[in-house]
Amino acid sequence: MSDTHDVSDALLAIHSSALAGMGSSPRHFTRWAALAADEDHPDADLTEETFRSRLVAGDEALLALWSRYLNAWDFARSASWSADTAPRTRARREAAYERLQFGPDLCKAFDEAIRVSEEPGATVITREFTPWYTQERASAHAFYWHAYERKLRAKGWSGAAIAGLDEASHAVVERLTDPEQAAARQAKGLVVGYVQSGKTANFTGVTAKAIDAGYRLVIVLGGTLNMLRAQTQRRLDMELIGQENILRGGNLDDVDSLVGIDYVGDDTDWPDFVSHEGRPSARGAFDIERLTTRDNDYKSLAQGIRALEFEKREPTRPLHDPANLHHTAARIMVVKKNKSVLTKLVKDLKQIHGLLGEIPALIIDDESDQASVNTSNPKKWEQGRTERTAINSLISQLLTLLPRAQYVGYTATPFANVFVDPSDGEDIFPTDFLISLPRPMGYMGVQDFHDLTSPLPPEERTYANSQEKAHVRSIYEATKGGDHLQEAMDAFVLSGALKLYRAEHGVPEGPFRHHTMLVHQSVKTDDHADLALRINSMWHEAGYASTTGHARLGALWSADFAPVCEARAPELPSPASYEDLRPYVSRARQLIGSGGKPVIVVNGNTDRYFDQLDLDFDRTPHVWKILVGGTKLSRGFTVEGLTVTYYRRTTQQADTLMQMGRWFGFRPGYRDLVRLYIGREETYGREKTADLYEAFEAVCRDEELFREQLARYADLVDGKPQLTPAQVPPLVSQHLPWLKPAARNKMFNAELVEVRSPGKPIEPAAYPLDPRATARNTERWSTILAALSGSGTTVCRLLPDATSRQARTFRAASAVVPHAELLGVLGGLEWENRNLFVPHLTYLSQLDGRLAKVEDWLILAPHLTERHRIPATILGHGPFSVFRRKRQAGKTAFGRISGLEHRAYAQQLIDHAGASVSVGTTPELSPQRGAVLLYPVIDATTDAEVRSAVSAGSVGAANVTIAFTLIPPEAAIDSKRQLIRFRAKDSNLPEAAIIDSH
Repeated sequence: MSDTHDVSDALLAIHSSALAGMGSSPRHFTRWAALAADEDHPDADLTEETFRSRLVAGDEALLALWSRYLNAWDFARSASWSADTAPRTRARREAAYERLQFGPDLCKAFDEAIRVSEEPGATVITREFTPWYTQERASAHAFYWHAYERKLRAKGWSGAAIAGLDEASHAVVERLTDPEQAAARQAKGLVVGYVQSGKTANFTGVTAKAIDAGYRLVIVLGGTLNMLRAQTQRRLDMELIGQENILRGGNLDDVDSLVGIDYVGDDTDWPDFVSHEGRPSARGAFDIERLTTRDNDYKSLAQGIRALEFEKREPTRPLHDPANLHHTAARIMVVKKNKSVLTKLVKDLKQIHGLLGEIPALIIDDESDQASVNTSNPKKWEQGRTERTAINSLISQLLTLLPRAQYVGYTATPFANVFVDPSDGEDIFPTDFLISLPRPMGYMGVQDFHDLTSPLPPEERTYANSQEKAHVRSIYEATKGGDHLQEAMDAFVLSGALKLYRAEHGVPEGPFRHHTMLVHQSVKTDDHADLALRINSMWHEAGYASTTGHARLGALWSADFAPVCEARAPELPSPASYEDLRPYVSRARQLIGSGGKPVIVVNGNTDRYFDQLDLDFDRTPHVWKILVGGTKLSRGFTVEGLTVTYYRRTTQQADTLMQMGRWFGFRPGYRDLVRLYIGREETYGREKTADLYEAFEAVCRDEELFREQLARYADLVDGKPQLTPAQVPPLVSQHLPWLKPAARNKMFNAELVEVRSPGKPIEPAAYPLDPRATARNTERWSTILAALSGSGTTVCRLLPDATSRQARTFRAASAVVPHAELLGVLGGLEWENRNLFVPHLTYLSQLDGRLAKVEDWLILAPHLTERHRIPATILGHGPFSVFRRKRQAGKTAFGRISGLEHRAYAQQLIDHAGASVSVGTTPELSPQRGAVLLYPVIDATTDAEVRSAVSAGSVGAANVTIAFTLIPPEAAIDSKRQLIRFRAKDSNLPEAAIIDSH
C-alpha cells in the first residue's frame, strides 16, 4: 500500500512539474513529463495506460490538478495556441488534447472525468486598457489564490465552477492598474451578479488575486449593519485570510496567547478555516494583517498609524516598487457603510500624509447601489460645487486620499450605478469596466419561478414542465378568498419534516442546518409587530400535534408536496405516505418552536437590535424560524435555509422589487420543496392593484434584456470595444423607461445611432397610445395586409427542439414582399417614442446593398387555434386572428409581442436558410430573405375585451395595433460585424460621457 502511495505521489509530482513548465499553453505532455521525471524520478512509469488507470480509479489529487489546467485552457478567452476555437467548446478541448498528443483512450477517460463546461462566461464591457496581469505574472504570485482555490474545492465546488470564478476574477484584476506601475492611476468598475448568487465568492477571488499581485491595502465596504459586515468579515477570514493570519503567532495550546482573538473557542467551524500550513511570511509569501475583526468594526488606528507603516526592504524606493511590494504584509479591513465609522477612517488616513501616495489600494463596495450613490439633487447645488450625500462623500474622500486606489462595486441591481455622473472624477461611475457575471450552476433564479420560455398553454402545464405550478402559490384574497397564510405555515412545517427525513435517509444534512420562512407584507414596523403576533397565535392554534393538524398536513402532502417531489426530485428519498413522514413533523415542530418563539421580527435599525435577535446563522447551530420583516431582510442579508416565502409587499421601484427576491439562491437537496406564496392583486395608491408575480417577471425580463444586450456587444471589433461603460446609459434607458438618469441637469453625450441584428429578432413594443396615430399606422400596413389576405393558409412546421421533442405545427397567412416595400411601411410608422426604433431602422435601411443585400421578406400572420381564435377583417382585408396583448404596468410598451412557438419557427427558418429542411408549406428562405411575424393586437387583459373590440367580424383601424417581430438574415451584416454604433452629441467632446443639457 505504501509503494502504491509513493508511486502515486511521484506521478503527481511529475505531472505538477510538467504542467507548470508548460505555462499557459498545452504542449507535448510525454516530453515535458520525461523532462520533469529525469532527475528525481527516472524510473517512473509514464505510460498513457498507467495515467489512464489513475484517472479511471478516481485519483482525487491527480484529477484536481488536471481539472485546474484543462478548465483553464477550456475557459481562456484568447488562446494563441488555438486561435480558431471559441472558449468553453468541444473544439477547444480537442485542440488541447491534440497539443498534448494524447491517445483516444486517454482522451475518453478525461471526457468522462472532467467534462467540458459549455456554460456561458462573464460578459465584459470595457475601455481599452494596457495588459499587465498576464497568466505568467498571475502564476508567479498566486499564494492566496491557490489557498482560496483549495478551500473552494474542499467545499465541493466543481473544477468547472472554480475555473469560471478564476476567469471572472481575472477579468476584474487585469483591468485594475498595475500595482507596480510608477504613475498613479485609478480604475473604477462594476461587477453585476444575480440576487443572492454568490457575488462574495467573486470579490473574495478578486481580493486574493489582487493582494497576490501587489495590492497592499484592501477596504471592503460590507453593508450598513454590523451583522452584515460581520458576515463578510467571517467569510474572508474563513476562506482567504486563514488561521495563521488570525492567530498572528498565537499558540492554540496557550490560552493566554489567544486573548482577544476571535473564532477560537466560540465558532464550531474554526477547524474548517483555511490553513496555510504555517505563517505565509515563513513560506515565501506575505502575511495579512486584519484591521477589523468579526466583532469589531473599524474604530481607529490606535495601533494605527503604525498599522499602515509598511516595512520597506529598500527604504529609498517607494512601496509600489517590486523590491518592496512583494515582501511587505497586506492589510485588510471590512467596514460598515456608516458615517461615523468611515469618518474615523478618513480622519486617520489624513494623518499618514506622504505614504498614502505609495500604497496600491483596492476598495470593494458590496451592494454598491445602496448608500454609496450620490442621491442629492443637482438643482440645489451651489454654482460650480458638487454636493454629496454622506457615504458618497466619504467614499469620494477615500479615493482622493488614496491616489493608487481602485474601486470595484458589486451589485445585483446595477442601474443606479450606471446612471452616476460619469464626468465626476471623484464619484463611483464604472468608467473602466462593467462585468456581468453568468448565472451560476445550481442557482435558483427567476427562470426557476417563471415560465419565461414555455410554449405550452396554461392548461397543458404540469408540476414537471411548469416552474410556476411547481413552486408558486398565488394569493387572490379579495376575489378568491383566503390569504393562504396558514397553508404557507403548514408548507414550512411539512418541508422541514421532509428535510429531516432526507437527512436520515442519506442526503447530506449540511444544507438543512437552517430552515426558514420569510413573511414580507409591509414596510411599516407597526404592521410587522401585528403580523408577528397573528402568526404566533396561529402557530399555537395550528394543532400540529393533533389529529386535525395532521389531517391538514396530510392533505397538503398529497395535493402538493408528494406530486411535486415525484416530478422534480425523483432521485431524492421521499416517504411513501404521510404516515411515514409524521414522526419527522413532530421534530420539525420542536425545532421551529424552540425557546417558545417560532417567530422573529427583523426590522430594527441598530446593531444593538440585531445583536439581541439571536439570528446569527454562522454561530447558531440551527435557525428554524419564521422571519417577519421588510427592507432589512432585502439588502445583503442572506436568509439561510429559506424554503417558504410569503410575499405581499408592493413597491414601484424596480431595483427595490428585485432586492426583495430573497427566494432566489442556492437550495441544494431541497429545490423541489421551495414555495413562493405571492400576492396577485395587492392594493397600492388609490384603488389600484398590482400583480406582484407579473411585476417580478416584467422586471426580470428587463434585466435579462439588459444582460443580453451587454453580451451581444461585448465582442471586440478590430481589437477595440464596440461598447464602453460610458455608452451603457443611453442603451439602458431605451429599454427601461421607468429609470431616470441620476444627473437630472445633464444629458448623455453618447447617442445610440444604429443597432444591427443579423439573424436576431427585432421586436419594438412602444406603439402609440393615440388612437389617431394607431389608425394611421394600420393604414400604412394596408398593402401588406392585402397581400396576406389573398394568400390562403400556410402550414408552419416547427422542428423538435429543446422545448419539445415533438414536431409542432401552426397555420399562418403568408406573403413575400420586396425589401423596399417593407422598408417603406416601417419608415412611415409612428411611435410613442420614435427614438426606440430609429437605430434599428437605420440598420434596416442599409440592407439595400450598402451594408448587405436583403432581397425580400417572408411575412407570416399566425392564426390561433380554432378554440382560441377571434377572427376579424382589417381595412377590408382578412380575416386575421386578433391577438390579446397588454401594455406593461407603468410603461407605454407592450410585453413580448410574438408567440414563443411562432418566434422559434421564424428563427428556425433563418437558421436553416438555404438548407433543404422540411418546414411545412412555407416558402423556403434564401440567405437574402428575412422573416416577419405580424400580429393584429388589441390592448386587453381578457378575451372578452378582444371580442368587444370586434364588431360584425371587423375591427376598426384605430382599435388595432399592427405589431411585428422581424428577423433579418444572418448574412445581413458586413465583414466587420460591428453590431452597435454611437456618436457624440457634442463632436467637440467625443470622449465625454455626458454634456450639459443647457
